[in-house]
Amino acid sequence: MTLPERVRLLPLGFPLTSWAFAIRTWLAAILALYVSFWLSIETPSMAIITVAIIAEPTRGQALDKAVFRILATIIGVAASIVITGLFSQSRDLLLIAYAGWMGLCVYAAGMLDGNRAYAAVLSGFTVALVAIQEMNNPEHVFEAGMMRGAGILIGIASLTIVNDLLWSPDRHTKLIAQLADIRRRIGNQAKAAILGEPAKPTASAALLAEIAALRPEIATLSVESSSGPVRSIAGQNAAAALVAELHAARSLEVLPVTADKATSEKIVCALERDESAPPVASVVWRTGEQADAATTASLAWTLKELLRRDEQVRQNIAALRTDEPPHWHWRIRIYRSHRAAVEAGIRAAIWVALAGVVLVYAGWPAANTSLALFGTFVGLGALTPNPRATTALALVAAPISGILAALLQFVVLDGVDAFALLAIGLAPLMIGAALLISSANRIVSALGRFILIFTLVIVSPTNPQSYDAQSYLFFFLFACVGPSLLFVVQFLVPPVSQDRRGRWILSSVRKEIAQGQFRGRQYEPEEEMFRDAGRIGQILSAGANASSNPEAIDEVLSHFDQSSIIRLCDHKLKMLTGGALTGLVDEIRAAFSKRDPGAIRAAADVLSKASTSDQILADLRAALLVASFHIETARGRHAELGEAA
Repeated sequence: MTLPERVRLLPLGFPLTSWAFAIRTWLAAILALYVSFWLSIETPSMAIITVAIIAEPTRGQALDKAVFRILATIIGVAASIVITGLFSQSRDLLLIAYAGWMGLCVYAAGMLDGNRAYAAVLSGFTVALVAIQEMNNPEHVFEAGMMRGAGILIGIASLTIVNDLLWSPDRHTKLIAQLADIRRRIGNQAKAAILGEPAKPTASAALLAEIAALRPEIATLSVESSSGPVRSIAGQNAAAALVAELHAARSLEVLPVTADKATSEKIVCALERDESAPPVASVVWRTGEQADAATTASLAWTLKELLRRDEQVRQNIAALRTDEPPHWHWRIRIYRSHRAAVEAGIRAAIWVALAGVVLVYAGWPAANTSLALFGTFVGLGALTPNPRATTALALVAAPISGILAALLQFVVLDGVDAFALLAIGLAPLMIGAALLISSANRIVSALGRFILIFTLVIVSPTNPQSYDAQSYLFFFLFACVGPSLLFVVQFLVPPVSQDRRGRWILSSVRKEIAQGQFRGRQYEPEEEMFRDAGRIGQILSAGANASSNPEAIDEVLSHFDQSSIIRLCDHKLKMLTGGALTGLVDEIRAAFSKRDPGAIRAAADVLSKASTSDQILADLRAALLVASFHIETARGRHAELGEAA
């Protein structure tokens, strides 16, 4: 153990960075509450709740979430005005319109990720918090929307000011460390492949999923500072290059010859050099006599590709560190499952409609309030792979929040009306919950967020502070009724299961393999590779792990390997289109569509005779041979699975 590790401070088990985040959150909440009281806005609690919602450990994450919260609120308030204006005379039509809007927003969230998906569902349940909340007073919808917007703006401004004054950390520093660590692990996998020790498929799939999961965080870099757009581009390039480097490492595993010891050591040194070190000279691949010239050329090209991708990662990590603009820009894409998004949207609409029938027609006086909270949890659940688990977590948080709210109102504050005492009384709640939010454990973090928001909703700070026990019981009751009703409704109409979602995504992989078409794509091969990595990540998040479905992991990785090398080849083929080799280009593309390794090798032989000095043709020939090895490996794996079955 080193000295820094021994002296590292962990008060109550949390690092100092978490304590700093918690204190910033508390100060921002107090500032938001003070400004709301000073301006005498109608709902001052909205400002402090906004701080609780958008508080994030780094400046960029908080600002990005704040921007999308503003946009979503504008859209949601506009939709509330339209829906109320069209259907205010008919409660049934108003509920149907709200259910349809909620379903549409959940569908949109399924097509997005990160804070963009959050903005989509927020646009949905803003209608619940504005239009449905004012169902009995439709003339107040516009006013309620404006008051909600004012509270949100105060909360955002307060958190931004506190983060700037107290030097909230930037996200890109931690991102650099994450990218460097992933690069190191990919390098280890490449070294193992060079030495004839292929990695387990689950390790490759986990690496691809980890890289793809960085996309929302990379997007937050653009608002982090004046250098944010440059950092965002560098982060996107580095992530795409990491996926391409992993593909090159996996290509080494399917090639039939292993490098000798001296060459392997030289390659290892090239991969282990520090990002700040200058590039090394080209490494020459040497093989035994058992390898023919074509195989040796394909091995040499794959190694060159590996080192080229590794250099691209280094360059973009250096650009992240120095804020130097990269020389190119790859837009990292996400995989979108339209079927899963449609199913989720339809189910969300059904849940909201069923809840409306139960709450409104039961005649409960707080029906509109509970229905508004119900829609909030429908939207938040849509952001997770398992909506039912999110509802269960809310059910756990609701009673805890009720107890904390009672302690805060009737024990800690106990009738005080001085703002300074209110600020001190809120400190344990705000700081304690923020510590939980900063936890690396996602369940603990989500539970902390729910507890903080629920407690603030139940307490509803006002000026002067109310200590009405009946009001407390009212808010506590509807905080529990909303998630409880959703939990029941989700048993009647279950959300899309993780296994079913995984099967849909897997079927999209098989469909692409069957079509075998890559011509006419408008994206760079690296951008398409990242999209495939995101799809693998979604399959893993849907429960397709090594123990449950190893065949699915093998299948999607095989598609990733084949489609990636085919796209790289097709990118090179575009340079030959319209020339003397146009006919051969069409033959190669036909061979790719049929996944015919023999025809691909035959085309590679024709290329070798066309020119012996053209480097473009030499690289294309080597890439075609690598593609043939990937296709043969996939066929062999399918044959083994068929025999096992």
